[in-house]
This record gives sequence, C-alpha cells and structure tokens, in this order.
Amino acid sequence: MRKTFILTHPKIKRPRLIEAIKHEIKKYVKRERRKTLPPGVDFWDFDCKFGPTAEEAIKIHLAETNKYIDKIDQQQLDSFYLEILAKPGHRRKKETPVE
Repeated sequence: MRKTFILTHPKIKRPRLIEAIKHEIKKYVKRERRKTLPPGVDFWDFDCKFGPTAEEAIKIHLAETNKYIDKIDQQQLDSFYLEILAKPGHRRKKETPVE
C-alpha cells in the first residue's frame, strides 16, 4: 500500500475520516497476513514509511502508525503519505545471557 490520505472532505468530519483511515490500514495488514507464506518464511513482516509527503517520509514500525496519524491530526495537516509493504520475515533465536 502506497497511498496519500486526504484529511478533508465536504461532508465527513475529520475525526470520522481519521477513524476510517486507521480501519483501512488495519484491514490491509490483516489481508496481507492471510496470504500464503513462501517456503522457508516464518511470518509476514512489514516495511513502513510515514510522512506529510512521499519525499519527506521516514521509516517507522508498523505498530507506530496510529501514533503518527494522531500527530498529523494534532498538527492539522490536510494530508499524509503512508507506505506499507509486506516482506518475508524469519524468526531468530533469542540469545541467552551468559552468567
């Protein structure tokens, strides 16, 4: 998903738009996680970028998207860019501390 979300609408109020955007993101991630995993892959991981525009986007963690959307709302910006791309993920063993 590479999309610029517009936070202005003549009939829909801003809080409802924000809520709908968060729901759309959650739905997209859920749909991507349901896809069949390629051989040798443990889970679907996601690369995320967020910013006022595509050129100004910074890398963030998927769990931080709602926090960044709330920041944009507080700044009263009219739009923001969000990029979420699925990639194969591999689990790593936890390192046990040596005592």
